[in-house]
Amino acid sequence: MAIEHSAPWLGAAAAAIWLWPGQLNAATSEAARVPGVSTTVAAMCSTAVVPIIFGDYSGAVRDATATILLKCTETTLYTVGLDAGTGIGSTIDQRKMTSARGQLIYTLFIDSARTTAWGQTAGENTADGIGDGAAQPLTVYGRIPGGQYVAPGVYGDSIAVCITY
Repeated sequence: MAIEHSAPWLGAAAAAIWLWPGQLNAATSEAARVPGVSTTVAAMCSTAVVPIIFGDYSGAVRDATATILLKCTETTLYTVGLDAGTGIGSTIDQRKMTSARGQLIYTLFIDSARTTAWGQTAGENTADGIGDGAAQPLTVYGRIPGGQYVAPGVYGDSIAVCITY
């Protein structure tokens, strides 16, 4: 009798499985998921700088440009400032290239009209923007004023590009 009793039960179980195959597939799919996959993307910026090269200076006004390639993650707000440089007594308005025999005054500007010296005061003399994930070129406009008759030689300076984001 036990065999006769279990036969209807097996038939009912088989019928139940047959009636809801979608639920079994969903359970199988759910079991195949990997729980807890996540990451955090931090805001970040990187730069590459094409240097400013004024060429030969002969006492007349000399203009040149440089490019800062800034790459920030999408929607990242940034501010780019330039320090006064390494020349002794340099300021944002009068940076100083030096050689073994002297100094040569120059200025770096944020605008092509060369009216605003590029400095580090946010909202006043910095480049501000929003990253889009691609390299964004920022032009630095340089000028050596005329009338400087300094000793011959190679003059140079180093400027720090300061990025706040």
